[in-house]
Amino acid sequence: QVQLVESGGGLVQSGGSLRLSCAASGRTLRIPVMGWFRQAPGKEREFVASIGRSGGTTYNLDSVKGRFTISRDNAKNAAYLQMNSLKAEDTAVYYCAAGLFGARPTSLSSEYGYWGQGTQVTVSS
Repeated sequence: QVQLVESGGGLVQSGGSLRLSCAASGRTLRIPVMGWFRQAPGKEREFVASIGRSGGTTYNLDSVKGRFTISRDNAKNAAYLQMNSLKAEDTAVYYCAAGLFGARPTSLSSEYGYWGQGTQVTVSS
């Protein structure tokens, strides 16, 4: 079992920045892939970014367009999402996810077996 806990969400003005953190515990040895998803009220969950153990990344370019950066610290079993130039449409609950079997970063939610409880990000316009 892997437990994921997100932190760093909150209320920020449009144009501001936030850094989300995801701490993994439990069976964390060599988690291959970690990702971030988000879900806004009334909308489906959306892929944001993913990172492999070696640092390879993939982004939902349509929604983040270079404003967000995903990173990870394998020694700390942690992943991060740096969000800059935030917009009102970035308001959502952000979820961290861990995939234990894939080797490459992926946007497919079905590839992730473990999910955190989510952290709320609210961007005021």
